[in-house]
Amino acid sequence: MKNILYTMLFAFAFSPNVKAQSIIDSVLTAIATNNKTIQANAQFWEAKKMEFKTGLNPNNPTVEYDYLFGTPANAGNQTDFIVNQSFDFPTAYAKKKQLSNEQIAQAEIQFIATRQDVLLEAKNVCIELVYRNKLQAELISRKQSTEKWLGTFQTRLEKGEGNILDVNKAKLQLIEINAAYQENTTAINQLNQKLTELNGGNLIAFVDTTYPFVPSLPTFEELETEIEANDPNRKLLEQEKIIGQKQVELSKAMSFPKLETGYHYQAILGQRFNGIHFGLSIPLWENKNKVKARQANLIFADLNLQDHRNEHYYHIQQTYEMQQNLGLTLQEYELLFDGLNTAELLDKSLRLGQISTIEYFMEMTYYYDALRNYLRMEKEYHQAISELYKYKL
Repeated sequence: MKNILYTMLFAFAFSPNVKAQSIIDSVLTAIATNNKTIQANAQFWEAKKMEFKTGLNPNNPTVEYDYLFGTPANAGNQTDFIVNQSFDFPTAYAKKKQLSNEQIAQAEIQFIATRQDVLLEAKNVCIELVYRNKLQAELISRKQSTEKWLGTFQTRLEKGEGNILDVNKAKLQLIEINAAYQENTTAINQLNQKLTELNGGNLIAFVDTTYPFVPSLPTFEELETEIEANDPNRKLLEQEKIIGQKQVELSKAMSFPKLETGYHYQAILGQRFNGIHFGLSIPLWENKNKVKARQANLIFADLNLQDHRNEHYYHIQQTYEMQQNLGLTLQEYELLFDGLNTAELLDKSLRLGQISTIEYFMEMTYYYDALRNYLRMEKEYHQAISELYKYKL
């Protein structure tokens, strides 16, 4: 049985902003727990952490035993027994451990980055649903109003007081409204299905029509500094640079001679020999150009980090400016719609015969086009805020 998370709107219970924030937070909390991508990444990076901890110890010791038959018969038989343990140069083990620690730290940052990507996607779906749910309420209202007028026009026509043109105009308007209503209904269903997918298949029905609370934004310089300080992608690239440096140091340590020590026992013709075995590799060809390759990778990591900082700075700046501009336009829209009773005024004017049917529907179309544009900009404004505060997810 799949779990069901219903988010319902109770306007009388709490203040809208706090309630909306808690509803979306509840959705994000559920998705953070149930999302399969997050779960898979958690398991993947746990496995990688264990992998990063391997290879830190010396190679396994080797044991060799030889029993050689002598020829001719009086030559006697020979027995050899050797126990060997090979070592990298001692400093290499410290470098391996340091590299392992940095790779584990990178794995933890990578998981955070993936989690934030998933939660930002989920939050934007919630914001899109708020927009769609608000639009749906307006479409239902417009649909009901048009159906009412269509009924009125048909009644007048039957009584001989109206004309077929008014009926046809109302029917055409109703067809367009129904098409928009069905399109929006489909979008709402698909967005809820997307939330359910992000929630690991556990059903979410998101019916809220209130956006989350928007805090006062600091200045661009303050916000950009805070975002950069907490940006996991920047931290990943910085960690990649640190790892590159550790790999250079490890490559240099691996260029030193390898050591081998052990015990050697030999017996032949009734004589026994035993003692210490010691070996030393000569570092001529095995690690040739490895240090240079690691240094080239380190330069690449540094350039990649610089590129990200530059690109991210201007992305934040563009998003911040877009949010500011949208906020100003929304204030103008809100001031206009707060004192605007266009639908009621048009209904009254048509009922009193002050305007024609075509004028009524044209004015209603202008009004709803402006209202829809306002709702769309409101959605984009909140999505811009969501993008700026991604690092807090």
